Amino acid sequence: MSNAEKSGFLAKVIGPKKRWRAYKARVAELPEDHRAAVKAIERYLMHFVPTDGDANASMFEDLADLFEQAAADGTPIREIVGEDPAEFVEEFARNYSDGGYVPARARKRLTDDIASATGGKTGAEGTP
Repeated sequence: MSNAEKSGFLAKVIGPKKRWRAYKARVAELPEDHRAAVKAIERYLMHFVPTDGDANASMFEDLADLFEQAAADGTPIREIVGEDPAEFVEEFARNYSDGGYVPARARKRLTDDIASATGGKTGAEGTP
């Protein structure tokens, strides 16, 4: 794959670089647990078929908006993602694309990463 092809592919996955960098800067400012959850969700979202760089950039920006607001309001991560983070992310992604195939190990990794970000809480224990 040539550099031009790689650049075009990356633009489809993450959108324009300037928007991606701004998104990453916003995520870096989140509290540690929210940042870890966003990174896990981001990694999971990379499994979806890229359709449109602008739509994907909007998706990541909206993800940052959601977690910035949750952090500002003191909303626990489990109130955002529920007991099944994969289901949450897949529904979230459907708003931006037709989705894609996600391997079972990616689902498990997301679930484990969210559990780690929430201190092992599954959401069934109530809110901290």
